[in-house]
Amino acid sequence: MSSSSGQPELNLQAMETEGANPASAQIDQMSALEIVQVMNAEDARVALAVQQELPQIALAVEESAKRLRQGGRLIYLGAGTSGRLGILDASECPPTFSTPPELVIGLIAGGPPAILKAVEGAEDNPEGGKADLQQLHIEARDIVVGIAASGRTPYVLGAVTYAREVGALTVGLACNSQTPLHSTVDIMIAPVVGPEVVSGSTRLKAGTAQKMALNMLSTSVMILLGKTYGNQMVDVHASNYKLQRRASKIVQTIAGIEQEQADALLAQCDGETKTAIVVARAHVSPQEARQQLAAHQQVLRATLVALQAE
Repeated sequence: MSSSSGQPELNLQAMETEGANPASAQIDQMSALEIVQVMNAEDARVALAVQQELPQIALAVEESAKRLRQGGRLIYLGAGTSGRLGILDASECPPTFSTPPELVIGLIAGGPPAILKAVEGAEDNPEGGKADLQQLHIEARDIVVGIAASGRTPYVLGAVTYAREVGALTVGLACNSQTPLHSTVDIMIAPVVGPEVVSGSTRLKAGTAQKMALNMLSTSVMILLGKTYGNQMVDVHASNYKLQRRASKIVQTIAGIEQEQADALLAQCDGETKTAIVVARAHVSPQEARQQLAAHQQVLRATLVALQAE
């Protein structure tokens, strides 16, 4: 059955995110403190919902890391809040992990203008999702993550359907069960958070669940790719004063040296945290440090272990 717009009729009552939440039924009569208490209690349910999806998230992490090692890209796409969350996660990867901007990409229905202001109707166009991926010339080694709280957004469904046709790994992220997205992707992540405090406002619990899942996905992938040493972000791109101080502190901690020496090493190594650490620990030149890192797939721990064995 189709609506007058030509899109499949949506049964909102069947969607967990669209249900009526009894905890907030009288929220318009509550005090400010009571409102935020209700919201906080509902938010406490989000982590538990995400916990149920950890095996699926881990599977997506493992498969994504394999493809990124082969030269693939991680591509997020969605509409509205879902699209903005993907863009947010993608935009944080270069400063945190020194990834090139084209490695993790965020797309939103309606294009860049939709980041700040809703572009009406863009999410209802499945061809728009396909066209956005075609512009990126996606390949089988890429990963496409379709983000849609409802699990039914046409823009997302059109994109992941096309991505699967070209052999890319497809991952779905929704907050409802048994959605069209489930049967369209290779790996489905679906933390079901239940009815929102304001019915249907999926920027609330659903958005929080999506943010948590995306944090896990990108961060875990980067850890598997050797972007950390312990819990230190050794690939940090020191593009401002705060990050320069952070890079210096990381070098001090891992190399066991004082700030003055760490700062001098970072300057000598063009701000490359890993390189500076290898220089300090192995007593080699920056050029030799870079060569050793390259020989060990940029994994700092493997590089240091190999140099210590020599």
